[in-house]
Amino acid sequence: MKIPQRFMGPGLKSLVLLGLLWSIASLAPAQTMVMSSTTSTEQSGLFAHLLPEFKRASGLDIKVVALGTGQALDMARRGDADVVFVHDQAAEEKFVAEGFGLKRLPVMYNDFVLIGPAADPLKTAGQDIVAALKKIAAANGSFISRGDKSGTHAAELRFWSMADLADKPGSGYKACGCGMGPALNIAASSGAYVLADRGTWLNFKNRADLTVLVQGDKRLFNQYGVMVVNPAKHPHVKQAEAQKFVDWVTSPAGQASIASYKIGGEQLFFPNAKP
Repeated sequence: MKIPQRFMGPGLKSLVLLGLLWSIASLAPAQTMVMSSTTSTEQSGLFAHLLPEFKRASGLDIKVVALGTGQALDMARRGDADVVFVHDQAAEEKFVAEGFGLKRLPVMYNDFVLIGPAADPLKTAGQDIVAALKKIAAANGSFISRGDKSGTHAAELRFWSMADLADKPGSGYKACGCGMGPALNIAASSGAYVLADRGTWLNFKNRADLTVLVQGDKRLFNQYGVMVVNPAKHPHVKQAEAQKFVDWVTSPAGQASIASYKIGGEQLFFPNAKP
């Protein structure tokens, strides 16, 4: 109902004006920043759980571009991201040392697992990832590599090197140049072995006859870190907004949100930000 002007005193006019301003503000788009991140944080479902909680706490939106870790870091080097959330510590520290990131902070961890056919024809099952890869290579077993310079790919290459097989992983070795989900799909359709992060595996629906064969090896530890892109390199970077995300995700509230994300009662990521 429209209120005639003659009945509107100063106080009522102020209330109407405040209401109008609130309505306009509520229709305005939230501030948005860009985060380059690894596919595992996206395909595991973590961001669908985490980012709405961050928006409720901050009012900020985040547009996620999910890539392999190497590509995510390259995107940030070009100034196309405000914050980076990835999992290759050596590459992250190099990124900061080169001046592209302000500071690297640990956020959470989980682990890598070797996935393969439940029948495990090459007898890889156990807790030794190096021994398992040696068996696959010796038999020229089918192995799907991400081959995309991701954190998972970097870890896989380290394990082949530990097995002294960096240049000869067997004729069954195939690099797909793809994300974790597609690599798992290829392995599922072909009965191949594949290294995966546990988070994406737990959220993966097309498992076919695949199962976890190697886990528990300390070398399979998988640490994630977060960094604000350095505005000294790219002045347009939304440093203040990016820092709000870093502060929140490493705070007790953000860490509790990470810990609460579960699939089938199983926790996917374990927060370990330092106070």
